[in-house]
Amino acid sequence: MRKLQTITLALLMLLASSAISAQDAKMNAFIDQLMKKMTLEEKLGQLNLPSSNDFVTGAAASTDIAKKIIAGKVGGLFNIKSYAKIKEVQKLAVEQSRLKIPLMFGMDVIHGYETVFPIPLGLSCSWDMALIERSARIAANEASADGINWTFSPMVDISRDPRWGRVSEGNGEDPFLGSQIAKAMVKGYQGTDLSKNNTLLSCVKHYALYGASEAGRDYNTTDMSRVRMYNEYLPPYKAAVDAGVGSVMASFNEIDGVPATANKWLLTDLLKKQWGFKGLVVSDYTGVSEMIAHGIGDYQTVSAKALMAGLDMDMVSEGLLNTTAQSLKEGKVNMERINAACRKILEAKYKLGLFEDPYRYLDENRAKTEVFTAANRKEARSTAAQSFVLLKNQNKVLPLKKNGTLALIGPLADNKENMGGTWSVAANLSKATSLLTGLKEVVGDQVKIMYARGSNLDADAAFEERAGMFGKSLKRDNRPEEVILNEALEVAKQADVIVAALGESAEMTGESSSRTNLDIPAVQKKLLNALLKTGKPVVLVLFTGRPLTLTWEDQRVPAILNVWFGGSEAPYAIADVLFGDVNPSGKLSTTFPQNVGQIPLFYNHKNTGRPLSGPWFQKFQSNYLDVTNEPLYPFGYGLSYSNFQYSELKLSAASLKGNQTLTATVTVTNNSNVEGKEVVQLYIRDLVGSVTRPVKELKGFQKISLKAGESMDVSFALTPEDLKFYNYDLKYDWEPGEFQIMIGTNSRDVKTAKVNWTK
Repeated sequence: MRKLQTITLALLMLLASSAISAQDAKMNAFIDQLMKKMTLEEKLGQLNLPSSNDFVTGAAASTDIAKKIIAGKVGGLFNIKSYAKIKEVQKLAVEQSRLKIPLMFGMDVIHGYETVFPIPLGLSCSWDMALIERSARIAANEASADGINWTFSPMVDISRDPRWGRVSEGNGEDPFLGSQIAKAMVKGYQGTDLSKNNTLLSCVKHYALYGASEAGRDYNTTDMSRVRMYNEYLPPYKAAVDAGVGSVMASFNEIDGVPATANKWLLTDLLKKQWGFKGLVVSDYTGVSEMIAHGIGDYQTVSAKALMAGLDMDMVSEGLLNTTAQSLKEGKVNMERINAACRKILEAKYKLGLFEDPYRYLDENRAKTEVFTAANRKEARSTAAQSFVLLKNQNKVLPLKKNGTLALIGPLADNKENMGGTWSVAANLSKATSLLTGLKEVVGDQVKIMYARGSNLDADAAFEERAGMFGKSLKRDNRPEEVILNEALEVAKQADVIVAALGESAEMTGESSSRTNLDIPAVQKKLLNALLKTGKPVVLVLFTGRPLTLTWEDQRVPAILNVWFGGSEAPYAIADVLFGDVNPSGKLSTTFPQNVGQIPLFYNHKNTGRPLSGPWFQKFQSNYLDVTNEPLYPFGYGLSYSNFQYSELKLSAASLKGNQTLTATVTVTNNSNVEGKEVVQLYIRDLVGSVTRPVKELKGFQKISLKAGESMDVSFALTPEDLKFYNYDLKYDWEPGEFQIMIGTNSRDVKTAKVNWTK
C-alpha cells in the first residue's frame, strides 16, 4: 500500500512539473515574440519604475509620465491608489502605446491596505504564522480590489539596534523567527496562483543587511563578516526566495564597500546563481542615483554598474532609461543583460495575467465591496489583541473590572490618526477610531470614562511636528504645560483607576525616524510620575514602534501593556485586553535594553573569552561598571493573565548518531482560572564549534492554548538539519559534539538538558 502511495505521489509530482514546464514554455514563447518587436528604447522603458505622485483623476493623460507611458518608456507605476485612477492610466499603456504592454501597479502595502493590521514588529510578537499569513492575504485582497498588483513587502531585515526607526517594519532580531514570518507573508500575498485577481506580487526587502546600519542611522553604512552575514542576517531573505517571492528590492546600504544596488556578488552571484532566484530585482526609491553620493561614479556610470550587477528595474532614478543606450554604445553594458532585465519585468506581468487581461485587477464592484469590510476589521481587531505584549502586571491590576470610573489620560488617548502606525499609506484616516472612542464603545455605560490630555507628545513643538507627518498630527495643545497637567490630575482624582496612553507617535518610528534617546519623552514621563503620586492604580498603555528604555517605568508603574501600533482596530483590541475579554499572549521578538548604552543587545550573542560569571560587575570580565549585562525584557518575553508552569525537560535520548531524531518534551500547565495562550520556545546551544557559536539559538516554537488547570505535553523533534550553520569556509553543515537543549517561556527562563550527537 505504501509503495502504491509513493508511486502515485511521484506521478502527481511529475504531472505538476510537466504542467509548470508547459506553462513556462508558453510564457517564454510569448515573451520571445514580444521582445523581437521591441526597440531598445522600449526595452529600457520596461526597466523604468517612476512614482505617480498619485494622479488626479481625469488629469493623468496630460502629465509628463503619461507621455512616457504612451512612448513605451514606463514599465510600472507606484504610489497610485483607487480603481478609477489606475484604470485611467492602464488605458494609456494598453490602448495608446505602440506594443500595448500593460503596466504593473505597486504600493507599499506593508501591514494592511485600508484595513490596517499591527505594524510588522507588533505582528511578529504574535508568533502565529497562520494569523500573519491571513493578514497578508486580506491585505492582498483589498489592495488588488483597488487595482494594485505589486507590494513592496515583506521587509525582513534583521535588526538589533532599536535606534533605527525601521525596526518597526521588520520582525525583530532573530533569523529563525524572521524566516518563518517571511515565508508566511509571501504565501499570504501571492497565494498559490499569481494570475488570480486577488493576489499581489510580493517584494522582499531590503536586500541585504539594511537593518545593521551603523549607529542605528537610516541609510547608513553596513559592514560585517560573511560568517555573521550568512548565519544571522541572510536567512530571512533566503526563506522568502525559497517560498517563491516574485521580486527582491536592493537595499540602500553598501556591502564590502559596494552599494547593494550595484553589488554583483549580492544581486547575481548569491541571489540569482547560488539561491536560484528567478524573479525581478528592483532598486529602492532613487537607489540608483544615490550611488553618486556614495562615491562610485556619475549618473551614467552608476546606472551601468547597477544594470550589470543584476538590477532589473530602476525605481524613480530613471538612470537605466536615460543613460543605458549611451553605455551600450560605449561597451559599458551589453545587450544580453538589457534583454535579461526586460524579460524579468515581462515575466512578472505575464504571471500576473496582465497580458491576458490588463484590467483583471480592476473590478469596480470589488473595490466597493471588498475593502475595509466588517469581516476584515474583525480579523484585524483579533490580530491586534494577539500582538500586544504584557510587560508587567503587579498585583494583577489587569484585567480591569467593568465598573466604576476610569481616567484615560495622555496625548495618544484621543488621537485616531496615530493608531495605525507608520507605513499605513493606504489607510483612510477619516475612518480611524481613537482609543477614547474605542473604550467607550466596548464598555458602554458599564464604566464611566473621563478623559484629559495631560501633556503634549513632546515639550519641543518642532520635534512634535517632525513626529506627526503624513496627516498624523498630534493636534498640539498650546496652553502652558502645567495647566494641561493639572487638568489631568483633577480628572485622575475622580477615578478608580488610571489608564495612561503614552509613548511614541506613529511617525517617531519608520523610515528616516532614527532616535538616540529611547526614553518616553520627558514631558510624558513627568505626567506619568504625577499620576503615580495620586496613589491610584496606573496602567501604562504603551504605544511604540521600537524597544524603548523603560527601566524607570518598570520600577514604578504596576502594569504596562505594550500595544505597539495595532492598526485600524487597535482601540477596540486594546479595550478587549484591558478588560479581559482577550487574554494577552504576545511575546517580544526583540530585546528591550535597560539603557541605550547597551545597544546593540540581542539574546543570541557570542561568548567572549572572559564572559561575565555572575549577575553583576566582575573586574576583568566582559561587563559594565554601571549596569548589568542583562536586558530589561528578554527576547521571547511576555506575560499573560494566566500562569504557565513548565516541567523539567525530557529528551528521548542522551546520545544520538547521524540522522537520528531527538524528541524534546516539556509539560506545560495553566495554573490559573483563566484560559490562555502560551508560546513555548525551543533553543539550542552548540557548545563547541569550528567557529564560535551563539549562547542560544531559537530552533522552534509552538503557540498553544490551555484551559484553566489544563496541562499539555509539548514536544519538538530535532534532526541534524537543525544543527547546521555556515562555518569559516561558508559550508552549511553540522558538527558533532555536545549540545544544550532548552525549552521555556522566553529566551531567559528555560529548562535545560544536554545531548551528545555524533556523526
